[in-house]
Amino acid sequence: MATTARIRARLALSASATALLMTSAPALAQTQAPSATMVDDIIVTAQKREQSVQDVPIAVTALSAEALSMRQIDGGSELLRAVPNVTFSKSNFSMYNFSIRGVGTKAVSASSDPAVAVSFNNTPLIRNRLFEQEYLDVNRVEVLRGPQGTLYGRNATGGVVNMFPNLPTFKSEGFVTGELGNHDSLRGQAMANIPIGDTFAIRGAFGFTQRDGFDYNSFNDTRVNDRDLYTTRLSARWEPTERFRANFIWEHFEEDDNRSRTGKQLCTTDPGPTRIGSTDVPMSYTQAQLSQGCLPGSLYSDAAYGAPNGASFGPVRLLGTGPSLGVDLNWNPINLIPLGFDPYKGVVQSRNLREISTSFDPVFRAKNDVFQVNLEFDLTNNLTLYSQTAYAKDDYYASQDYARYVSNPTFTDSNYVYDFFGDLVPSTATPGGIYTDPQLGPSDRILSVDLSQSDNRQWYQEFRLQSKLNDGFNFSLGANYLDFKSQDDYYVFNNLFSLIAEYFYNFKYLPNGGLGTHPCDDQEPGECVYVDPNPLNQINGEGHNYFRSKNVVHTRSWAVFGETYWDLRPNLRLTTGLRYTEDRKDTTPYPSQLLLGANRDGTSAPATGGYARRGYYALPDIKQKWSALTGRIVLDWTPELTFTDDTLIYASLSRGYKGGGTNPPRMDLNPKVVQYQPLSGTFDPEYVTAFEIGTKNTLMEGKLRLNANAFYYDYKDYQVSQIVDRISLNENFDAKIWGLELETVFRPTPTFQIDANLGYLNTRLADGSRSIDVMNRTQGNPDWVTLRPWIQVPSNCIAPRDLAEQVLNSPFGPSMAVFALSALCSGSSRFGTFNPELNSSLPFWQWYGFEYDPLKQAPNAGRGFDADLSGNSLPNSPEWTANIGAQYTWFLGNWDLTVRGDYYRQADSYFRIYNTEYDRLKGWDNLNLSVSLRDAQRGLTLQAYVKNVFDDAPIVDAFTNSDDTGLTTNVFTLDPRIIAVRLTKSF
Repeated sequence: MATTARIRARLALSASATALLMTSAPALAQTQAPSATMVDDIIVTAQKREQSVQDVPIAVTALSAEALSMRQIDGGSELLRAVPNVTFSKSNFSMYNFSIRGVGTKAVSASSDPAVAVSFNNTPLIRNRLFEQEYLDVNRVEVLRGPQGTLYGRNATGGVVNMFPNLPTFKSEGFVTGELGNHDSLRGQAMANIPIGDTFAIRGAFGFTQRDGFDYNSFNDTRVNDRDLYTTRLSARWEPTERFRANFIWEHFEEDDNRSRTGKQLCTTDPGPTRIGSTDVPMSYTQAQLSQGCLPGSLYSDAAYGAPNGASFGPVRLLGTGPSLGVDLNWNPINLIPLGFDPYKGVVQSRNLREISTSFDPVFRAKNDVFQVNLEFDLTNNLTLYSQTAYAKDDYYASQDYARYVSNPTFTDSNYVYDFFGDLVPSTATPGGIYTDPQLGPSDRILSVDLSQSDNRQWYQEFRLQSKLNDGFNFSLGANYLDFKSQDDYYVFNNLFSLIAEYFYNFKYLPNGGLGTHPCDDQEPGECVYVDPNPLNQINGEGHNYFRSKNVVHTRSWAVFGETYWDLRPNLRLTTGLRYTEDRKDTTPYPSQLLLGANRDGTSAPATGGYARRGYYALPDIKQKWSALTGRIVLDWTPELTFTDDTLIYASLSRGYKGGGTNPPRMDLNPKVVQYQPLSGTFDPEYVTAFEIGTKNTLMEGKLRLNANAFYYDYKDYQVSQIVDRISLNENFDAKIWGLELETVFRPTPTFQIDANLGYLNTRLADGSRSIDVMNRTQGNPDWVTLRPWIQVPSNCIAPRDLAEQVLNSPFGPSMAVFALSALCSGSSRFGTFNPELNSSLPFWQWYGFEYDPLKQAPNAGRGFDADLSGNSLPNSPEWTANIGAQYTWFLGNWDLTVRGDYYRQADSYFRIYNTEYDRLKGWDNLNLSVSLRDAQRGLTLQAYVKNVFDDAPIVDAFTNSDDTGLTTNVFTLDPRIIAVRLTKSF
């Protein structure tokens, strides 16, 4: 009820502002007001030829530079306010999810492609910063909705976002803009266009943004998530003859600040069961063995602001069981972490989504360069050859606290450890209860930091032959080639990992009887685990004391395409398009090596199950190849109607394609030591077949523009991922999508305008769709329980409840039960399935009087029961999106005063395919206001604006982390209220 009342209040405020604009107009309007009331037309190149947006038989939203400025759309992330059925969120690692009509990028893999093609001046960019940098000297932005399988081709199953910069003109012009705002925001832009003679011109633009952080780190008492970025663009134009035109563009973007990749991390604490069936679970560390860390509760409950059950973490459990530092004065064993200790017990987070608590502030660095050369040559008066060459380079480095909350002091003070004779034998491990991690430094608490790093290079070449005939027939024929190389590295550093590597696998006893460590080098005999000795910003990348997912991908794609445009009648046109695409992806898999070691000769040993003590070796390349035939057929009709000035009605059938890829490699474990649950190493391409009908109308002598469409998608092999075994496991599903869209602009007078868009979306996964929900592996089946495995196995498993009870009721004691419960998840031969080649003793399951092989006897090899997804909604697909904007202009002598308000509303949605209460994202709204005062003669514009008037912090998306980190949830939210004043001088 409170939410409904708030929405009504906001709608009432927006309506009141609109009414005020309308009723106050006569009092302030001046006689100098112009008489033109026609809605502005925009020329677009959605079909790679210049056309009025109203003449293009495609659902396309085009925003001019003026429209972007009036709506305060400063970057790609804010386009959702102007385009129906669009959602946007940052992703967990280095990219983002821009979704159109439910089709976006929910597949997280270095080899995955975005489903919405992002283009810069018609050049597709696989990796880009167009959703992080701010718009600079932009001509327009076009958003094409629906598959664009002919002219734009691969990776356009959802649509296309195309940003067009202003190119040089043969006219001297320029501008300077300065802006001041809250959060100590300082922004500036400048542009200068200089013609040199009659055939050559250059244009330069520069923009920067600096501001303090939007978020507060209460532990360090610092502001984080700030901005320090700039963009430079240089372009040149050369037209030596009437038949030849050329332009060159270089754009450089750079950022160096503490931008946060993700927001707060939430968790509904799972304390673990106190009873399994009819058996009590009395010990806290045994309960932790049956805890998954976090429960799948609503992200909007108070309980979600807790922390995971830290006692359930594999490293905590391992260090709590050994190696022993010695004993206390009562001869009780002392371990590096007390047995059963929960480092997060009692930790409660602030309810403020803009407040975190961490000892490590984020680090964010990005550099992006785009070079583009465009050539046009008129072979005849009716035939033009186009060439477009582009090279793009993108480097990215972002690090932040993995958890964004602080643990309790965790480590045992190794200064006060005794031997069995009562003599003090201090250890070098954790003196004073402090462990010094080589990457993260000294701390008495758990430290965990991640690092997302990428290096990308792209070449693109396109040739296109286009006609301008006058006999009712035209065509566009082309071919292109793309070569993209990338290396993505994702690291997780944790001081528990280093502590285990040094004092569990590489430990040695000191002369005084205490516990120490030895380095793992080529001369060290036996098995050991290499620890990188370098600080975080100088790592050598070879350490096995941290998690590293190294992904090297080489994508090559070529295509030939063509479209024809037939005027069947003066008012009836048939468009046909066809494209053949061939993709090749070569992936070099590098298995992760967290806490894996080997003997000096590279042989595996029972302790870890690894094959290398240092470095990351490559497995054989995975070579994939796909070919696809895509295209479209469109019939559009421009009838003469008595009630419209201009009408276009169209019906289209189109098909889009997006390539598949490889799932990141898991650990390469010796199956005789650790038995892994099977997972697919690749995922399939996806295809969208779309049927759409639409109409574009101009009415009331140009005062009203009204566009509407309806669409239906047959979606095959939709790609979506979740974290399994520390990798992004991508799966494929079929789905159906249908929806409606409405866009309108109404200018009843030269001074007043209303614009609005409305989108309705219905998405449904196909009947029979099934997947394992890592948050609910048993699916409520009382005969099975979820278990934590041994540390070498990252993912949780399920096991029969009766076997778990048998272990808990055994005479071997609770501590041995911990190992036996781990054995039910396979695990190692020491703690799991018996391997006579390595171990001649009885395995645990024979100790307890039963034989059990989870790979054969448990659902999905012990991974869990399938959840039925039939009819579930696709992630990030709200049923309703809507925006309404109104502006009024008063003409006051030489000055124009314009007041504008924009209200956006998005309905409920889900961030995962399982559609549980845990997955639900509440609907949210956003109100922006602006005032602009302009003197066109002097070239002066003064703007003041407020974004996010109500200072809301809705959860716009979320991401579920891995089992071994407790299934915590990273959430994403909007920027807070922003108030700024901007002054622009044009010349």
